[in-house]
Amino acid sequence: MRRRKLLLLVGGAVMAAPALRAQQKAMPVIGYLHFASAGSQSAFLAAFRQGLSETGYVEGQNVAVEYRWAEGDYTRLPALAADLVSRKVDVIVAVSGPSAIAAKSASLAIPIVFMTGGDPVADGLVGSLARPGGHMTGVTFLFIELHPKRFELLTDLLPNAKVIALLVNPNLSFTESVVRAVQEAASAKGIQLPILKAGTEGEIDAAFATLVQQRAGALLVDADPFFWTRADALVALALDPATRARIAAHNRRTAPPVGWPAVLERTAALYDLAIARFRDHVLR
Repeated sequence: MRRRKLLLLVGGAVMAAPALRAQQKAMPVIGYLHFASAGSQSAFLAAFRQGLSETGYVEGQNVAVEYRWAEGDYTRLPALAADLVSRKVDVIVAVSGPSAIAAKSASLAIPIVFMTGGDPVADGLVGSLARPGGHMTGVTFLFIELHPKRFELLTDLLPNAKVIALLVNPNLSFTESVVRAVQEAASAKGIQLPILKAGTEGEIDAAFATLVQQRAGALLVDADPFFWTRADALVALALDPATRARIAAHNRRTAPPVGWPAVLERTAALYDLAIARFRDHVLR
C-alpha cells in the first residue's frame, strides 16, 4: 500500500496518517458511504469517477471501490460504516454530515474524507477548519450561512408573499442553527415564518397539510440529504390539487424558470472532483 501519510489540503495544513497495516494489498480500496441510493446519484458517481481518473486512478484497474448506500435512511448508516471498516478499506469517502458522523463512530484509525453542508467543527468531525487534526478531512459548503440568502431569493421572486414556511429535519444537529438564521432574515423583512418539521415520509405529508393551513406563499426546504432523496415526492405534493391553487400555481406565474438539471450536474461535479483530490493525497 502506497499510503504513508494523510495530507490535509484545507488551509495547506498537514497531518500524519495513523499507523498503517503491515499487510500489503494489490490495490487500495475506497469505501464510499452515501446517504442516498445508487440510482439517484448517477451524475454524482460520474463526477466521482472522473475525479478519480484525473488523479490517476481507474476503478477496477489500480483502485477498488466498495459502495454502501443508505437508501435515504439515516438509521442504516452506522451498520454500513461498520461493514466498510470490517472490510479493511484504506479510506472512507463519507457523503453528508450524518455519513461522516457514522464513519467516525465506526473507526478512529481509517482516514475519512467527508462532504457536508453543516459545520464540521460543531458536529465534532474536526478540531478546526484550518487544522482539523485526527484522521478526518474534507469539504463543507456551510449551508447554514446560505439559508438566509436562499430566503432572500424567495422574497425577491415572490415580493407579495407575507408568509413563507421553512421545512427542516428535527433529527439533524444543525437544524436549530438553520431555524435561527432564517428567522432573523424573515424578521428583517417582516415576513411570517412557520416552522414545519419532518424526519419521516409521514411527517412530510403532515407538513404539507400544515402548509396549506398556514396560507404560505412559498416553502423553503432545508438543504438536508433526507429531503434531497425525496425531491420528487416534495414536488408531487406541491403540485397536488390541495396545495396547487395556493402555492404551485402562484409560483409558476411569478417565478422565472430554473434549469435545475444543469445546476445539479454542476454541483455534483464540484463535490466529487473536490473529494477526489483530497482522496488522492490520502492514498499516495
